[in-house]
Amino acid sequence: MKFILICIVTINCLTSCKGQDNFGTDYLHLDKVIELPGVSGRIDHMAVNLKNHLLYVAALGNNSVEVVDLLKGKLIHSIKGLDEPQGIAYIPERNEIVIANGGDGSCIFYDATSYSIISTLHLGGDADNVRYNASNGKIYVGYGNGGIAVIDAGTHQKIADIKLPAHPESFQLDLKNNLLAVNIPDDNIISVINLNKLKVVRSWKTNSLRANFPMALDTSANHLLVGYRHPAVFVTYDIKTGAEISHNDLVSDVDDLFYNEQKQEVIASGGGGSINIFKKESNAFKQIANISTRAGARTSLFIPSTQAFILAKRSQMGRSAAIAVYQFRDH
Repeated sequence: MKFILICIVTINCLTSCKGQDNFGTDYLHLDKVIELPGVSGRIDHMAVNLKNHLLYVAALGNNSVEVVDLLKGKLIHSIKGLDEPQGIAYIPERNEIVIANGGDGSCIFYDATSYSIISTLHLGGDADNVRYNASNGKIYVGYGNGGIAVIDAGTHQKIADIKLPAHPESFQLDLKNNLLAVNIPDDNIISVINLNKLKVVRSWKTNSLRANFPMALDTSANHLLVGYRHPAVFVTYDIKTGAEISHNDLVSDVDDLFYNEQKQEVIASGGGGSINIFKKESNAFKQIANISTRAGARTSLFIPSTQAFILAKRSQMGRSAAIAVYQFRDH
């Protein structure tokens, strides 16, 4: 059995991003690795508390959220007793953490100092990605078989529902154009929602591309960046028309993808075992880095204000779960 697992991991690594060797490793500096002892299973989304330099890690397989001090480089607290935590957001104006649970569909609000429960909102099932809009005090949570709940951050109550044909995966708020773009992989579509009307205003099929999970925005160009797993590519679209603009090969089993506006670069992490970085050139992208990590380490978070890139590594083959903190280097 151990031999089979080793073979699977080896094949995964060899096939990631078309079997590329390491290159461009100087674009990122590994600042520190923070161990998460006792955390087992899949790790899902992360959020950051910039004021207190805290990272919140949704350890879905462990039914916990781990609180990591990024300055001290250590785990400081664990919120336990959750039911498959997936989405997570920090609400700085209220010093609260909201955690979306995939198991029972609950959204639980915690005091970010005492970690005591403030309130619980039940959405009915598979509560997933969470986004917070500080400009209007609204929280958006994807859930169930096709919906995004709009929640008032002050009252913790659901104030609206956006209906979708299937379960939403990654979605992004485009405040410049007052839009919300969402990946719906079970229906092989991408939808764009008008935030005033709270309804879908355009959708397009992904055609031969499947498993569109991560998504990012280049708002300066009105571009939507979507990562696919089958095949492993990312595609740039015009968010206003759905027209395809560019197409790039990508690390396999991609789970997170970000646009670094300061450097005009795309950074992606995948379970295939590497980080990919692409540089924007006109309306296209050129790959400038393929940095090996750990097979299965696919969840990540980019923090624009500090130019930090954080990668979650799940426990594997005797190695404990960990958080790798990278810093973008100047070029």
